[in-house]
Amino acid sequence: MGRDRIHKITCIFFALFLAGGFLMCVFLPKKSYSEFERRKLAAMPSCTWEQVWSGRFMSDFEKYAVDTFPGRDQLRTWKAMTALYVFGRKDNNGIYGFEGSLSAVEYPMNESSFIRAVERFHAVCEEYLTEENRVYLSVIPDKNCFLAEESGHLAMDYKGLEAWMEQKAEFAEYIPISDLLEKDDYYRTDTHWRQERITDVANRLAEGMGTSLSNDYEAHSLETDFYGVYYGQAALPWKPDQLQYLTNGAIDGCRVYDWQNQMEIPVYNMEAASGRDPYEMFLSGSLSLLTIENPKGEKGKKLIVFRDSFGSSIAPLLISGYEQITLVDIRYIPREHLGRYIDFTGCDVLFLYSTMVLNHSETLR
Repeated sequence: MGRDRIHKITCIFFALFLAGGFLMCVFLPKKSYSEFERRKLAAMPSCTWEQVWSGRFMSDFEKYAVDTFPGRDQLRTWKAMTALYVFGRKDNNGIYGFEGSLSAVEYPMNESSFIRAVERFHAVCEEYLTEENRVYLSVIPDKNCFLAEESGHLAMDYKGLEAWMEQKAEFAEYIPISDLLEKDDYYRTDTHWRQERITDVANRLAEGMGTSLSNDYEAHSLETDFYGVYYGQAALPWKPDQLQYLTNGAIDGCRVYDWQNQMEIPVYNMEAASGRDPYEMFLSGSLSLLTIENPKGEKGKKLIVFRDSFGSSIAPLLISGYEQITLVDIRYIPREHLGRYIDFTGCDVLFLYSTMVLNHSETLR
């Protein structure tokens, strides 16, 4: 009799648990965006006969239920900590932590992807450049380059990769920068490098392209904490970063025009600094085409940079060496349209891309 009573109580509590979970799922407010994962959450699908008959309603509803389940962020954290600290996994969904930094496993090297990237760069040169244009190439290693070996994770052969890129991209002069970088030059919770730590990289690039920079910088810090993209993906309780930015006379005096939105923008967008991704404060994030004018720059000295998001934070450091810098992101603007907006005459051209983009070059148009 006692055992039956225990079974009944267990069933009642289990039923109450299910009922409580169901009621919370139905009546609690639903978020449309995950701040931690930096993505839109699935919306409630429309319940139509066609959707139900095709099976799309249930598959879409499953995504919706997973994305809006109560306490989802806390459950993700428990799952990540259990996987890493109980079951001894080396990473959680490809993200791992080592010596205070979070990183993503970028492995293996997709050789065909790198070949495709080189072909895209060469096509730009063939279509728009002449012998008067000096062309340069530099590869930015991802943080995994400096963490993987010591932490016991797989990684690409970064030195071999640089030599391979230099050989394949014969149309460009290669400027190496990886020897100047280390793990502390990157944000601990994000993919990107720290602007205040890459002034030597900017000087190396400028020297390689035949110009010099003003290194008279003043550093400024944001008051709010910076939680990078790896923080949300890892779902681990990690200490935030502090985001800093540099100014000098050239940076303060330049003008930036955003051709995508047809408006003038600041070098450092303080509104974005308090938004979902504070790194977007650097030149307002991923925009397809920007022009930076430096009235005090050497007349006729112009640079065109084909770049990814890493270029947003290093471009301000290059301003003092040029009268004009144009930033192009061919992930968002097709190569065939470049001639409508850019005058390549007499310009130096730099292809500056991270290994993360080069290893997934299907994003390049």
